[in-house]
Amino acid sequence: MHTAAYIQQVEFDRPLVERYDGQGPRYTSYPTADRFGPLSVDAYAASLQQSRVGEADRPASLYFHLPFCNTVCYYCACNKIITKNESRAVEYVEYLKKEIRLLANILPYTMKVGQIHFGGGTPTFLPEAQLADLISEINKNFHILPNGEYSIEIDPRKLQPAKISLLAQAGFNRMSVGVQDFDERVQRAVNRVQSEAQTRMVIDAARSMGFRSVSIDLIYGLPFQSVQSVLRTIDRVLAIRPDRLALYNYAHLPERFKTQRQMDASALPGASEKLDILQSAIERLTEAGYVYIGMDHFALPDDDLAVAQRRGTLQRNFQGYSTWAESDLLAFGVSGIGKVGAGYFQNAKEIEQYYAMLDEDILPIVRGYELNRDDLLRRSVIQGLMCRFNLDFGQVETAWLVDFKTYFAPELAVLDAMMRDDLLIISPEGIEVTPKGRMLIRSIAMVFDRHLREKTTAARYSRLV
Repeated sequence: MHTAAYIQQVEFDRPLVERYDGQGPRYTSYPTADRFGPLSVDAYAASLQQSRVGEADRPASLYFHLPFCNTVCYYCACNKIITKNESRAVEYVEYLKKEIRLLANILPYTMKVGQIHFGGGTPTFLPEAQLADLISEINKNFHILPNGEYSIEIDPRKLQPAKISLLAQAGFNRMSVGVQDFDERVQRAVNRVQSEAQTRMVIDAARSMGFRSVSIDLIYGLPFQSVQSVLRTIDRVLAIRPDRLALYNYAHLPERFKTQRQMDASALPGASEKLDILQSAIERLTEAGYVYIGMDHFALPDDDLAVAQRRGTLQRNFQGYSTWAESDLLAFGVSGIGKVGAGYFQNAKEIEQYYAMLDEDILPIVRGYELNRDDLLRRSVIQGLMCRFNLDFGQVETAWLVDFKTYFAPELAVLDAMMRDDLLIISPEGIEVTPKGRMLIRSIAMVFDRHLREKTTAARYSRLV
C-alpha cells in the first residue's frame, strides 16, 4: 500500500497539531502498562514453555535493566539509583546472574537470542569486571546468534576506550548515546554537563572498533532552550552523522519525579515555543536526509529501522521501535517489562523486593497482563498504525477472521472526522496515514484503544506531540 518515498514524508501542520494535541499512551505495548495487575511467576513460566520462546526460527530478544547512575540528571523519569558506590553494581550483577539461571532452567532447551539491549540508568556504570561477568553469564545460558542486534545505552561522560573495546569484543554492535543538548547553559540547568569532545571521542572509538550503528538522544522542552539553541545542537549532531536520532519531548511532572523540582520551571519554554522547536527540528533533520520513523525517531535511509519500516517488519516494544517483528522479549533486572506470547510480565520495581524474591529462588515477576483475543487483535492494528502508518483490511480479516468494517464500525466513525482533516485516507482496501497524520499517529492509534475508551485509569500520559 505504500512506497519507500511515501514512507519518508512527514508534514507539520501547525493548526492540526494544536487542535489534536493532548495526552495519551506511547504504545510501547497494548494494553498499556497502567492496565497491568498482579500476575504469578507460575503464569510466566507457563507462558515461556507454551510459547517455546527462542526456539527454531523464533529467536528472542533480551533486555537488561541496569539502574545505577553516579549523578542525577534533573529531567530524568527513569527507574534509577543514584550512587557513586560501585559495590552496589557488583551486588546487583550477582542477582542478575541468578535471575538468568532461574529463567534458563525453566526451559528444556537453550534459548536462541538475536537481540540484546542494556538499558538504565547508565549501563556503563558497571565496572569492567562486572560487565564482563554479566556478558559471560548471558553466553553460558543462551545461544547468542551471530550478526544479531546487540545494543547498549551510553553516557559519554565517564566512559573510557577500554570499556568500549570490552563491549565491542563481547559482540555489542549498536550504541545509544545520551546527549540531550550541547548548549552549556541548558546542561548546567539540568545537571548534565557533557562536552561535544567527550561525545565525539566515544562515538569515534565505537565506530573504529566495529560498532555498526550509533544513535543519539536529544530532548526538547528543557530550561533555557529556544528554537535557535536547539537548532545549533542539531547542527552539531548532524556533523557527527548518527545512524539514528531520537528527539524526545520533555514532560515536566515534578509532583511525580522529585529531581525535576531542582530545575527552574520559569525557564522552561512554553507550549507554543516547544512546538516551534519541534517543527524547526523536524524540518532540519528531514532536510539533512533523515527518515521520520515515527513519533520521536529518525534514521538514515539505509539504517535497519528505516529498512524495516519499508519492508513492513518494524514493531514497537518497551524499548521503542525495533527491527525484530513479533519477537518475544524477556526482561531482566529491577522493573524490567517483557512480552512473551500473549502476556506481559514485569519484575518488582523496588530493588529490595527484587533481591528478596531472588533470595527465595523465585523469579521476581510481580505484575503483568494476559491478553484476550480482542486485545491481540487491537494490538496488531495499533502496531500497524504506529510502525507502518497503514492498515490492510484484508490482512487483518484473514489473520483474525473478522469483518474489519463491522468489528471496528465505532472506530471508523471516529476516524471519519480525522479523514476530513486529511490525517488519513480510508479506502475499501484499508487505511493510509497521510504525511500530516504521521505527526499525530498516537491520536489515531488511540481510537482503537478499547481500554482507554471503556476503563478509567489513574495514569498520567505524556503529551501527544
